[in-house]
Amino acid sequence: MAELVLRNVYKQYENTEKSWFRKKKAQKLDFAVKNLSFSCNDGEFIGILGPSGCGKTTTLRMLAGLETVTDGDIYIGETRINNLLPKDRNIGLAFEDYALYPPLTVYDNLAFNMRAKKMSNEEIQKAIDYVAPLLKVDDLLDQKPPSLSGGQKQRVNIARAIVRRPKLLLLDEPLSHLDGKMRQGMRHEIKRMHHEIKCTTIIVTHDQMEAMSLADRILIMKDGELQQMGTPMEVYDNPENEFVAGFIGEPPMNLLPSVIQKEEGTLFFTFENSPLRVEVPKRYLGILESGKKVTLGVRPMDVMVAKQTTAGSYIPIAIYENLGDERRISVRVGDSLMNMITTDNVVYERGQEVQLEFYAERTHLFDPETGKRIRAN
Repeated sequence: MAELVLRNVYKQYENTEKSWFRKKKAQKLDFAVKNLSFSCNDGEFIGILGPSGCGKTTTLRMLAGLETVTDGDIYIGETRINNLLPKDRNIGLAFEDYALYPPLTVYDNLAFNMRAKKMSNEEIQKAIDYVAPLLKVDDLLDQKPPSLSGGQKQRVNIARAIVRRPKLLLLDEPLSHLDGKMRQGMRHEIKRMHHEIKCTTIIVTHDQMEAMSLADRILIMKDGELQQMGTPMEVYDNPENEFVAGFIGEPPMNLLPSVIQKEEGTLFFTFENSPLRVEVPKRYLGILESGKKVTLGVRPMDVMVAKQTTAGSYIPIAIYENLGDERRISVRVGDSLMNMITTDNVVYERGQEVQLEFYAERTHLFDPETGKRIRAN
């Protein structure tokens, strides 16, 4: 196990176009990773989360030594690993693709790297005897990869990454090829395995459910830059900007462009082309004034159909979904579609007019120009 530290890490690629008569000069592309700094404590489980192209896999490949670092420093413990070869970093890596050797048995796949390091048969047997039951592949050791299911192959893939007891375990989209039920089962296996071996682990994923269920802390990236890092509940309850607010949560946070208006001495959030009015919570009164433009953020479970009739406006339901354990309702607020989640056993119909009730103290405000969160005084 080891502490991992990244300091001001950059990665920039070059694009060299070739033709039949000449080779064009290499052109610098935009940075794939920009000024990335974070630390991972000894034995911690970190999730790197973000959309495709955000730089998360590039970051993982730099940690593994498969990509060079353009600028900045990466440390494992006290050792700067920028120029170390992958084989010298003592890192376990499980790819999105299983990459197992089809002609070899599961046992031989697990033993392959240890044999390459000239480890004794006794050491190899001891290591496999420890890891195989941990990943529930001990009954598969005599089989070959073509006869295994996707979930079994991925368990073997992860077992091969940790069998040498690396200081750092890297998981690159390990569940992306599995179906929904199998993904849930593998999440439980990975979490249990991490608690057993207590290895510093980093998982790269675009699936927020994976990151939030597995990781102690989540690092959220966009366009190569760190947007926020914190525990799953910190990034869910206190997003730093609109991107994080809209990325975390299923369904994601509703983000509604709004203008503050004063009516009879009371400030309200108002919305273009919508009769909806939401009273401004007391905690925002010191920072908002009539005419100010903001983006109002509210989680789908923090807005509901009002149970009692009030003087507020009625809004027609645009979409109603009954999912058994919960109901999802969507209404149009100007050009935006606002989602709500309720467990109330009430059936609604499309077009039915309802009044809305907000948990006003759980709303969030964002600057419409910068996207950054506006904090109450």
